[in-house]
Amino acid sequence: MGRFDWRTGAVVVVVAVSVLVGMVALAQGNGSNNPPPPAPSKPTRAQLEFAVWGSGEEIAAYQAVVDAWNASSQDTKVTMTSWPDASSMLADLRSGKTEPDLYLLPRSELATTMEEGDNIGLLDLINEREIPIGDDFARAAVQAFSHDDDLQCMPYTASPMVIYYNTDLVDFEAMDAEGLPTPREDHASWKMAELRAAVEYASRPRRGTRGIYIEPSLRGLAPFIYSGGGQVFDDPAEPTSLALGEDGSADALQETLELLRDPRLTLSAKQLSRRTPLQWFERGKLAMIAGFRSLTPQLREAGVSFDVLPMPSLGSSRTVADLTGICIAPGRPGRTGAAANFLSYLVDDEAIGRIAETGYLQPAKLTVALSEAFMQPEQQPEHGTVFTQSLRNMVLQPLLVPEAELEALVAPDLVDLLTTPYFEDLREDLRAIDEKSRTLLDPDYEPEESDEESDGESDDPSGASPSGPSGSPSVPDVEPSSTVTDDRKRD
Repeated sequence: MGRFDWRTGAVVVVVAVSVLVGMVALAQGNGSNNPPPPAPSKPTRAQLEFAVWGSGEEIAAYQAVVDAWNASSQDTKVTMTSWPDASSMLADLRSGKTEPDLYLLPRSELATTMEEGDNIGLLDLINEREIPIGDDFARAAVQAFSHDDDLQCMPYTASPMVIYYNTDLVDFEAMDAEGLPTPREDHASWKMAELRAAVEYASRPRRGTRGIYIEPSLRGLAPFIYSGGGQVFDDPAEPTSLALGEDGSADALQETLELLRDPRLTLSAKQLSRRTPLQWFERGKLAMIAGFRSLTPQLREAGVSFDVLPMPSLGSSRTVADLTGICIAPGRPGRTGAAANFLSYLVDDEAIGRIAETGYLQPAKLTVALSEAFMQPEQQPEHGTVFTQSLRNMVLQPLLVPEAELEALVAPDLVDLLTTPYFEDLREDLRAIDEKSRTLLDPDYEPEESDEESDGESDDPSGASPSGPSGSPSVPDVEPSSTVTDDRKRD
């Protein structure tokens, strides 16, 4: 230890300092050529676009759902674009003006969407995310968006057609006291005889009220046809024509039209030229209209006293529905998974509940459709259970590419059906409508020439039939008779 004197210590210090200086210089030299690696960057969030349509209240509710997602998601940000109606949204989508990752779709547009390749199958994506599609959703709604052994779009809303009625014009307690037939107290079902009694009861000429209006369209007449044991199309999967002239359909329409085309009981042409049926209903001048859940908030706001009943039965309870789904667009493999994750959030009970609270939409998810978010027991209608009970009675229409074109093709004939006071042969006129539909539905159809056509011998140079659909003379604007049954007692 004696050999480590002050000289030795000084040498050690000098050596240590030299080594330290060399190391610093070396580090500085290396730094000029090889800078240290940058700090890891924050992962980029996937950007998705969600396309919707609806009223202002619905759009605000959708935006709230999107905002809640964006606030909680670390890897995906969703931007929402909106339109006032489905047709304007689809026009922009199909023209390429907008290219959303997810979008709402009416079921009536599903066939065209699949044909144009604007959606992808969802079954595998849904199974991966363990969405209980078979247990929690209305079976008919799932079937409505299923095709080719796959789920084409996620069922989102399912609103059956029901009858809205003005409770000031249709008083079932008073009718019962008069010995008139009335529906069951729980409003679970009613028959055509009870409908006729209510319509006649509400039609009061001195007060200018009419009993009922049903839209002259295939969709408007379909519940009556199905309920009476008929069919709208000749084949439920691949129709080649309408089937209005077949026995069951013609019999159901015969019974239905006896009521719906009675000029004392329904809106006249003059009234329809002045206001829509809904406007007459809101003014308290029309007792009954057929419609879907979307009418409810509007009628509440209008201050109408109203309730709902299922579509009347001609033998069995049947109705049609307004259905929408959520589709995922193809061609985006990098974003498909993110879109499916957002889809699973959209059909979560809490998210659907926010939309259902607006009152416009009836969820296809039963857990929400049966909740207070949708039922809203403190508001009109009193018998809101009619909406959910009618789900089991829905009849799905075939997936038709030319659905809008078919409605337009036969529209004049259906108007005639509901305005012509009588027919020489209703069944023959219905068969003529069926035959007309084949020109659109059956690509192999070749109409047969009649003897008159081949000989050029027709009494009518226009070629129109002297009576029946599309050839019937216009019906005069007949005001209701003052001799409607029991009207003098009430007025």
